[in-house]
Amino acid sequence: MVTMLAGMAGRFGVNEKEAERFLKFAVVGAIGFIVDFGIFNLSLRPFEILLSNGTAFHNFLVNLGLNDEQTISLARTFASTLSFIAAIVSNFLWNRYWTYPDSRSRSIRRQLAQFTVVSVAGIVIRVPIITYTHTPFTNLVATVPALEAYSVRIGDNLALVLAVIVVMFWNFFVNRYWTYNDVE
Repeated sequence: MVTMLAGMAGRFGVNEKEAERFLKFAVVGAIGFIVDFGIFNLSLRPFEILLSNGTAFHNFLVNLGLNDEQTISLARTFASTLSFIAAIVSNFLWNRYWTYPDSRSRSIRRQLAQFTVVSVAGIVIRVPIITYTHTPFTNLVATVPALEAYSVRIGDNLALVLAVIVVMFWNFFVNRYWTYNDVE
């Protein structure tokens, strides 16, 4: 399927090998989303239990000045951090061995560090896009009477879609020309 789509892109003057790499990169990104979402949801409850009222760790955090809402927020932070790291590792391995199998002249540690830097920069790019486009998208959707009741949720999702598209291109091109620049 990926090869067929890359061949179609080649008919429009796009380098077929790069189109194939981009499509593989997008598939890997979808796998990464599943890993991120799955690990987040699987680890959230154990972190909530660890930080729940009455546990030694919860009492320690309360003594540090955190309230119950902040400790639950900390559970979300721990779960999302763990899931983000798992997604980076998953995406890196899939990209190293499937998208760029000919990119092994560098050490795996160096490439993983570069891939991680690019991924973290992607989040730094993503947050302001979502922050600053949410309201315009929400207002735009609110002009459609049938969608007005859902305008905030749709606005959130449109902002997220825009951010994902921008960051996907960022991640692909920076990784292609920095992390995997040993590929022809």
